[in-house]
Amino acid sequence: QAAFDSPVSTAVLEEAIGTVIAEYKADSVLKGKIIGISGTEVVVDVGLKSEGYVQLNEWEDAASVKIGAEIEVLLEQVESETGTIILSKRKADRIRGWQRVLDTCKEGDRVSGRCIRKIKGGLLVDIGVPVFLPASQVDTRRPGDVGDFIGKIVDAVILKIDTERRNIVISRRKLIEQERNEAKSKLMSTIEIGQIIEGTVKNIADLGAFVDLGGIDGLLHVTDMSYGRVKHPREMLKIGDVIEVMVVGIDRERNRVALSLKALSKDPWAEIAERYPIGTVQKGRIANIVSYG
Repeated sequence: QAAFDSPVSTAVLEEAIGTVIAEYKADSVLKGKIIGISGTEVVVDVGLKSEGYVQLNEWEDAASVKIGAEIEVLLEQVESETGTIILSKRKADRIRGWQRVLDTCKEGDRVSGRCIRKIKGGLLVDIGVPVFLPASQVDTRRPGDVGDFIGKIVDAVILKIDTERRNIVISRRKLIEQERNEAKSKLMSTIEIGQIIEGTVKNIADLGAFVDLGGIDGLLHVTDMSYGRVKHPREMLKIGDVIEVMVVGIDRERNRVALSLKALSKDPWAEIAERYPIGTVQKGRIANIVSYG
């Protein structure tokens, strides 16, 4: 008794009592042990006067619930109307997940997660905690239906972290743009005239085709497609075609690359003098008649 009467011992005792009370108040995250399964509820011992209950559907796989396993749970109610202790594993996971994200991530960091559902204005993505991916940040071009991404794993960068509201906004578009800029810089520093490179036809216009070289779009002009006459680029190519082209021009200041398809084949005019010597008699077919010949 004398020991407890001292100021130091009293302070220690009060701190210990306060810690216990705080530990078991509502909205506290507690450690517990699974001691049983009762119907649709998992019975968990968290060291209180009676066991607590967690809904079985809070586990993605009910078969993974093992007797004796230690888990963290959120104490929602110390005593419900029925006299039971209500716990939540899902909410505890979210709190721990949120803290883990705050401890390991900052704005600008790259993250990866699964698109779990469509919400107003965009998608909800699970990166350990649910975060918001706005529809305008899904791609460089806004997709027709962002719902097509549900169930898919996406990579993105963190745009904003609001610690007070526990809200994180991410952008897949910004990551794509960053990767393309890095690829563009690398390509422009290594590409050379005369180099043969593989690319994908990205767009077709009257003047030619734009070919994605992996970071930058090169122009394959219609006059560089063939030594013969090509009325329209669609006669030779379609969007999505993977082709080999030769680099025939580079403007590094404006990040422009000119390409040629016909340069990969032999110029039929290179040996024209040998094939058709002046003075020889040749047979031919009249292809056209014009005013001048």
